[in-house]
Amino acid sequence: MHSTPESQATPSNSSRPSQGVRTVAVIDVGTASIRMAIADITPDGDVRTLENLSQSVGLGKDTFTLGMIRKSTIESCVEVLKSYRQVLQEYQVNLNDDVRVVATSAVREANNRLAFVDRIFSATGFEIEPIDEAEVNRVTYLGIQPILQSDPKLSEKLSLIVEVGGGSTEVILVQGNDVVSAHTYRLGSLRLRETLKAYRAPTGQTRQIMDTQILRTVEEIHQHVPEDNEVQLLAMGGDIRFAARQFRDYDDDAPVNTIRTRELEKFIAKIIEMTDDELVQQYHLSYPDAETVRLALLSYWHIARTFALDQILVTNVNLRDGLLEEKAAQDAWTDEFRNQIVRAALDLGRKYDVDEDHAHHVAEIGQKLFHALQEEHQLDSRYELLLHLAALLHEVGQFIRFNGQHKHTMYIINNSELFGLTRHDLLIVALVARYHRRASPKPSHQGYVTLGREERIAVSKLAAMLRVADALERSRSQRIQDLTCHREKDQLVIAIPNAGDLSLEQLALKQKGPLFEEVFGLKVLLRPQK
Repeated sequence: MHSTPESQATPSNSSRPSQGVRTVAVIDVGTASIRMAIADITPDGDVRTLENLSQSVGLGKDTFTLGMIRKSTIESCVEVLKSYRQVLQEYQVNLNDDVRVVATSAVREANNRLAFVDRIFSATGFEIEPIDEAEVNRVTYLGIQPILQSDPKLSEKLSLIVEVGGGSTEVILVQGNDVVSAHTYRLGSLRLRETLKAYRAPTGQTRQIMDTQILRTVEEIHQHVPEDNEVQLLAMGGDIRFAARQFRDYDDDAPVNTIRTRELEKFIAKIIEMTDDELVQQYHLSYPDAETVRLALLSYWHIARTFALDQILVTNVNLRDGLLEEKAAQDAWTDEFRNQIVRAALDLGRKYDVDEDHAHHVAEIGQKLFHALQEEHQLDSRYELLLHLAALLHEVGQFIRFNGQHKHTMYIINNSELFGLTRHDLLIVALVARYHRRASPKPSHQGYVTLGREERIAVSKLAAMLRVADALERSRSQRIQDLTCHREKDQLVIAIPNAGDLSLEQLALKQKGPLFEEVFGLKVLLRPQK
């Protein structure tokens, strides 16, 4: 078990942060190592890293070869996390509120992931959260965003942000301040190494097989990048940073360094002929890093070559930076991040020819209802965004067929990617959009039955509000611009100022209002307000 303190700090009482500063930690349980970052967060949201720790484990080797994590590996992880817990106690970090532990593909794909998570919790008290690809992309963007915003030149081109990890490759496309797309590919240096072992290729053919396997995924990446755009490659990850450090002009303190693609090719040609032992001895790598570094660097080089790039920009950002940025934002979705998610939803709606004016207006009415009914529904702001997204996309199913459009809508949303949303969040959006018409939520419905009680209730509440919002836009003329709500005994009265004839909307409410009455116990009444 290899331990690497990436930076050092002394957690003495005399050096503890001043009043208002919060000390937090994030732990990333990855394919080849468990890494921890400890940082102070100032009252104005600045993140000041105190220490980074890394210890090697063989999670990815187990999962990608056996499909499960071996008991011996689980116990190694227990020992690592126990040592991290002791460090956190020395820093006086609140272990319940100020620590987040996440796991990526090696744990997520393991058949015994629940047993792994339970064993870690019982032995250390750490609750590991296996995060999906969408969450990894979201957190990665949070980490890279400050760098993109700090240098206007980086915003001029389409940025291809890539991290080749042990189990997968994350790719985010950013144009200016907008996320164009985000995808995860099953190309990982450790996963690929285990695949090559299975091939048992004859001597001399290994490089050819490596290139073939990598290029399959690189072609997929290329297809997802819009044509006629000037692209720049921003590479993340320890392997590419290792390569960048081998060149004289590398600056450890710079947020971005540059590698010439031709120089990287020469460096790969050099190390690809070396054994793992030679890499460890000459470059002081850990054995797990030595096993995968060549495949990772070869992947970056193929991407740069496919896009005809002369250079690669290397960032010093990692997943833990994004997790710390999220901690600094009090674990909340910032306004800018919400805007990114909404933009992704609008792009999806356009793909399926949604009536955008109608969708926007239903979303706006839904937002007004959400705020006006806060005391009734008692849902947090996260659900406000999910309602907004469901409103924007509630008619995408018409692209397939008008009859049964609500079911088609759910299928499309649930099988799409919305940047920033986990698969679970996406399911909630899909269900709320599905229930904008026809049948009320039922335990027998696909997806709905998998939710916990609180989320089932939340879906019903959001769907009820969406139905009312949709009814108030029945004319598709966007003529209802404002509303107020108040309660009269067992009725919710929605008053519309400067209203003309509301008979169309009142008829629509008779059809769509029963779910609201069922969920909230209030009959909806629509009145003009003089």
